[in-house]
Parts: sequence; structure tokens; C-alpha cells
Amino acid sequence: MTTATNRTTSLPAPLAAAGRSVARAGRVVWGLVGPVVRAVWRILGPILAVVTPVGWLVLVVAAVSLGLSFAFGWQEFTYLGTVLLAAFVLGTVFLFGRASYGVDIELNPRRVVVGDRAMGRMVVTNVGQRALPPTRMELPVGAGIAEFQLPAMKPKDEQEELFAVPTNKRAVIVAGPAESVRGDQIGMLRRALKWADPVDLFVHPRTVRLAPSAAGLVRDLEGQVSKKITNNDIAFHALRPYVPGDDRRNVHWRTSARIGQLMVRQFEETRRSQLTIIHATRDDLYASDEEFELAISVTASIAAQVIRDGTQMNIVSESGVWKTPTVTSMLDASCRVDPVGRIFPSVRAFARERTKRLANPSVVMIVGGSRMSTQDYRSVQSLFGQDTSKVAFHVELGAQAKLGSIAGLTVITVGSLEDLPSLVRGLQQ
Repeated sequence: MTTATNRTTSLPAPLAAAGRSVARAGRVVWGLVGPVVRAVWRILGPILAVVTPVGWLVLVVAAVSLGLSFAFGWQEFTYLGTVLLAAFVLGTVFLFGRASYGVDIELNPRRVVVGDRAMGRMVVTNVGQRALPPTRMELPVGAGIAEFQLPAMKPKDEQEELFAVPTNKRAVIVAGPAESVRGDQIGMLRRALKWADPVDLFVHPRTVRLAPSAAGLVRDLEGQVSKKITNNDIAFHALRPYVPGDDRRNVHWRTSARIGQLMVRQFEETRRSQLTIIHATRDDLYASDEEFELAISVTASIAAQVIRDGTQMNIVSESGVWKTPTVTSMLDASCRVDPVGRIFPSVRAFARERTKRLANPSVVMIVGGSRMSTQDYRSVQSLFGQDTSKVAFHVELGAQAKLGSIAGLTVITVGSLEDLPSLVRGLQQ
């Protein structure tokens, strides 16, 4: 019988020492050569950047053709390599020249609703003292690029170009910066100069107008009464015997005189209505992109009315807290919300993390898609106390609108944005 044994192989000591010496020598050499290489690259990098992939392909084919011609004496490859190399060299002529443009990009309007028309205007002026040859101007608009062919321009000449901006989807569309492009007609070389700063176009989600106080909040000048007892507030609760340290302004003198003992007032703590909207944006909680957009519209519609009512509010999603000082800023923030992956292990973990630094709410609204289970809503509900009203908006595209309740959690099913006003009116009743 033979016994197998495990052996740990290692380099002999002399080889290991030689390897360490080589590594140290390499670090020393790079420490001396590295700064030179970086300095050379700072000079050559911008120069090599003007060569496009087509240009590199032309250079490679030219080099291979001339190599074959030199090795085998094939005149056909000599001709091919020479022509390609000459074309590349001639193309460099188109790169030279100075440009002096003044570019102004305008979007009108800067904020639109999904589907509305948005137009842009680019004004190019020759601000230099010399005439400029015809050139091509490229303007990135969102994921696309608008191209304009500018004519020759004398000093102070102005050229106006109009363009349409697609607004078929909620987004923040960036227009610019504009680039003037110089290069050959084949596309081997390209030199682009940026002009002007980019301009943002906010494509807001569709919203519906809700009735005042439509968020279902108890709104009055004193605030919302809670069950917490305090010694100093507005809502009177009861009388109790005086103890040292009580504010004598709260002594009820008439009762004290009648029973022969000092009695002081107790109050129920009041607080101003505070709304927190928890908007889940995890992509696996929604059946489609259209359903996700409907959920955004639901949240934006409710938030817009709450802001108009002057109620304090926070909106949170997996990516963070929305900016909500005004209706416009809230809608701008909604344009930046996109579906995300599983950032948190559960919906409850997400809600706990994003709301733990916020003020205690009097009303919590939870917005989720058709694939968000009742258990998910209940798990978020358990994070808040009994004094907090909880409402769940279950967004299911095309579903029948309905209003129900599960163990203290009001559940509203929204299948269409047009159903929201009537559903929220039912919440108030």
C-alpha cells in the first residue's frame, strides 16, 4: 500500500531572494522613469486622443500592408499602404485652425410635464476678429446628439439653431455642452472643443390636483392632539395636586380654594401634523416601468397638495430623502428617482434606515408596486407607534380602485392616476 502525502512546494531560497531583488529594482526604476512617462503622456495623450478607432484601423492596415510589401515585394500592398498613410497624413490638415465661438443654449420652458412640447435654441456667435470656416457643431441632448452644420461666419456673425427635446419619459435631460468638431471627411481624426455649460430640462411626472387637506391629516391651528400628558401645552386634560417645582401659572385657583389644596392643570401634548411618505423604488416590487411611473405620479400628486396645505412633510426612497421645500423642488427631485436593485435586505430595513433621523410623523404613507406584499406593508407599519396613522398605497396598473383596512393599516389600491382624487376623498370620510 502506498500512502499519499501533501507536499508544500516553495521556491528555493536563492530564487526567492533574487525575485525580491528584481521587485525592488523594478520599483526603483519606475520611481525614476514614472514621472518622465507621465509627463510624456500629458503631452502625447491629447494628441493621440484625436485619432478615432477608424484612424487607428487605417494606421494598422497601412503598417501591415507596408510590412508585407517590404517582406515579399508585393507592389499591391505597397500601393495600399501608401494610399492609406497618405490619406491619414492629409486628414491632419483639417485639424488645424483656431475657433472663437460664443455659444448660448436656451431651453423653453425649463420644466415640462411628460408629453409636453419642449423646444431648445442654440445661438452661436463668432466673437473673434477673424472669419471662421464652415464647421460642424454637435449638441448632446439626453442620450442623443443633435448635429448642426454651421456656415462660414464673419466676425460678430450670429447663427441661430432650433431643436426639439423629447419629453416622452420622466427624466432630467441635459442639453450640452456644445462641441465644435474639426476632422476629415472619412472620420479618421476628430478634434472637438467644448463651448457653453450644460442646461437641465426637468420632465416632471403627471400629477392630479387633490382637494385641500386631501392627505387625510387633522389640521388645525393648535396641531394634532396626542395621548402623551405634559405639564405645559394647550389642550387641557385634567387637574392634579401641586408638587414642588410646578409652574404656579398652571395653578387652578378656583378649584384649589374650593377643596383647600393647590391643584394644577395637566395637558395633552399637541404637535403639528407631520407626514412621512415612504416610496419604495426597488425594481422587483413593480410589474412594469409604466407601473413604476404611476407610483411616482401618486407620490408626487399627494406631496404637491401637502406642500400647498403647508403641512410638514418628508419623502424617502432607497436613494435618500427628497427635497420638498416647494412643489417645484419636489417635482424636480422626483425626476431623479429611478428603479434600483436590492440595496437593503428588506422593505422594512429600508424604511427603518431612511426614517430613523426624521421627526416622528403623525401620518405615514407607504407607496409600493403590485409585487409588494401585504407583509411588506405590515412590516413597515410596525416601525411606528399607535399615535401614527398608517396608509398604504398599493399601485397596480389597471386594477380596480378600492379602499380597505387590515389591522389598523388603511390600504388603497390605485390602478389609474385619475382614480386618486376620489380615493383620497374616501380616506377623509
